[in-house]
Amino acid sequence: MIRYTLKLLISAVIIVVVSEISKRSSLLGGLIASLPLTSMLAILWLYIDTRDAEKVFALSTNILWFVIPSLIFFISLSLLLKKSPLGFYPSFALSALFTMLAYYVFGKVAGV
Repeated sequence: MIRYTLKLLISAVIIVVVSEISKRSSLLGGLIASLPLTSMLAILWLYIDTRDAEKVFALSTNILWFVIPSLIFFISLSLLLKKSPLGFYPSFALSALFTMLAYYVFGKVAGV
């Protein structure tokens, strides 16, 4: 239970730190957020919990495959916010929808 609480606290602190830094500098916030912190933490927690390098290898490989379609979210959100009169929430929702579609298509094409 202590390990679970520690995981939760560290993960939450990272999210809060990124959002607070982003208020002052979107460049620095973007840089920190673009780091694969979630993936790094997930890989670290998986290894600490299992000591199984094969599971870490499998997770790392699958993360790599799904990074490509995840870029659709950032591309579409940036374009929609800049060029569309929709506003933030509809642009965010559409970007999430486009990303889900990209994951589906990529998974079918790549056979993942």
